Amino acid sequence: MKVELRFFASVREALGVANETVSVPDTVVNVGDVRAWLRMRGGVWAETLAEGRALRMACNHVMTNASQRITDGCEVAFFPPVTGG
Repeated sequence: MKVELRFFASVREALGVANETVSVPDTVVNVGDVRAWLRMRGGVWAETLAEGRALRMACNHVMTNASQRITDGCEVAFFPPVTGG
């Protein structure tokens, strides 16, 4: 399955990439799995997307949690929590 990935703000800066298209294995079925799969790249990926790290996620432009199922061609986005003022 192909998934469009988008990275914003400090996540984009840390990873050095704004977007990419990936083919995920069959075992990756939800947004949390995508995050875990990307952490397996190691290094800055593991650090930036670490399990305990505050990170917002969206699927097809809708804020979601880790259990949101993904579909072929969907867009998954990662970004830091946003504060206003």
